[in-house]
Amino acid sequence: MRILLAGGGTAGHTSPLLATADALRRLDPTVEITCLGTPRGLENTVVPAAGYPLELVPPVPLPRKPGLDLLRVPGRIRRAVRETHAVLDRVDPDVVVGYGGYVSVPAYLAARKRRLPVVVHEQNALPGLGNKLGARVAARRGGRVAVSFPDTPLPGAEYVGLPIRRMISTLDRDALRAEARAFFGLDPDRPTLVVTGGSQGARRLNQAVSGAVRQLGAAGVQVLHVIGPKGEIDPGAATATGTPYVVEHFVDRMDYALAAADLMVCRSGANSVVEAAATGVPAVFVPLPIGNGEQELNARPVVDAGGALLVRDEELTTGWVVEHVVPLVTDAARLATMSAAARHLVPRDADETLARIVLEAGGARR
Repeated sequence: MRILLAGGGTAGHTSPLLATADALRRLDPTVEITCLGTPRGLENTVVPAAGYPLELVPPVPLPRKPGLDLLRVPGRIRRAVRETHAVLDRVDPDVVVGYGGYVSVPAYLAARKRRLPVVVHEQNALPGLGNKLGARVAARRGGRVAVSFPDTPLPGAEYVGLPIRRMISTLDRDALRAEARAFFGLDPDRPTLVVTGGSQGARRLNQAVSGAVRQLGAAGVQVLHVIGPKGEIDPGAATATGTPYVVEHFVDRMDYALAAADLMVCRSGANSVVEAAATGVPAVFVPLPIGNGEQELNARPVVDAGGALLVRDEELTTGWVVEHVVPLVTDAARLATMSAAARHLVPRDADETLARIVLEAGGARR
């Protein structure tokens, strides 16, 4: 069976795509998998590194507001669909799987033209425009629609959870903690705060947490701060306390980051929410203030269960970090309660569940 997986841009799309690809190979080593992305996304690095062939088509961003850019969308879509048809000629897939984002729209439209079954996976609690289109295509072609959160409003949706990498879904934080902290040059015994804004970083998180470096250090809290590829902070003030403050631009061993953490401060994209909850990492979620509000909806089930706190982007200041984060990360009993509340909220086997759906859709077409 030949399968085309379409998704790219950020880790929000590429991580579940690669998790599904790996699960497909485990379930059926004979499958032929090709990934579809755009020239400017994270997929250009992570997909080849994972050992999968990557085809590229032009991105088709969908503006949220009327304007000149909106008028250019039809021409961009036509070009991208033409190039996607050329990919379909080369790959000849039995099924097309879309994860949303810029590359999925032409994949859905080309698959509809070829009468190929489509499987849609929506990562967020509130679906984007691309996957709303994909769900309509899937309904007409014997396809399937899978979602990460139970109440995601897509017709015909099946709740499977978010596919996450095996290194995360099988993680034993206690067993890996010492190794993980040694990997980053952290003290094995200090309370540890991990800060990450995702694959692109987050200026608000960087500024608020780095501004509290003296207070964190004075409380004995060490920090692993993933600032993003373009992030800049000066953790020099931490040296006065002798407490480690490790700065990384990007971390590809998120299993180590999660194992090292007593508390995580992060955005609430679907990956961040599900990986933290699945591994029992207490979190402070800071939803991205742009978009359609999906990040707050992603975080809400974990927050309501007591496994995380939620703070709006404009409220996350250095003062808030000092008042709330410093006492929390040093309160072992409260962290243990939060961890227990989060740990069983999300499925850990969504990768194989989605892979079976893909194999069924492709097999039906064959």
